[in-house]
Amino acid sequence: MAETTPAAGATQPQFAIEKLYVKDLSLEVPNAPNIFMEQGQPAVDLNLHTDGKHIRDDAYHVTLTVTVTAKMGDKTLFLIEVVQGGIFRISGVLPDMLPQVLGITCPNLLYPYAREVVSDVSVRAGFMPIVLQPINFEMLYQQQAQAASAPAAADGQTH
Repeated sequence: MAETTPAAGATQPQFAIEKLYVKDLSLEVPNAPNIFMEQGQPAVDLNLHTDGKHIRDDAYHVTLTVTVTAKMGDKTLFLIEVVQGGIFRISGVLPDMLPQVLGITCPNLLYPYAREVVSDVSVRAGFMPIVLQPINFEMLYQQQAQAASAPAAADGQTH
C-alpha cells in the first residue's frame, strides 16, 4: 500500500486560538421597573453578525455580534448585545478557503461563549435565562454568499 504525503513545498493548514474575549457588552431594560409586573411569554428576536479581518502575519481577528431583543407586546423587556471576539492564528490555508474559515470555523468557536454571556446577563437583569439554540454557521455563510452573488448575476443578465 502506497503512502500519501503532501506535495513537496506544500504546507499543512495550521489553526490555533490565540485569544477569546468579550469585546463589547450592552444591556438595556428600558421599561424597568414596570416591565417586571407584566405577565406572559415574551417574543425573543435574535440577530447575528460576523466580521473577520487580517491583523498581521498569520493573525486574524474575528468578531461575532449577537443581539437579543425580548418584547412583551409592544414593550421591550430587554436588549442584550454581546460582541464576542477572537484572535486566531491561521496559516497554510488556500486563499479561497480563508473566508470560509473566518466565516464558519471561527464563529462556531465564538458562539458558545456568546451564548453563555447572553444567558448570564439575562439572569442578572432579573429575567429567566435566555438559552440560544445552536446555529449552523456554514448554512448562514452559504446564504450570505448566494445573496452577495445574486445582484452580480442580475447585473450581468441581458434583457
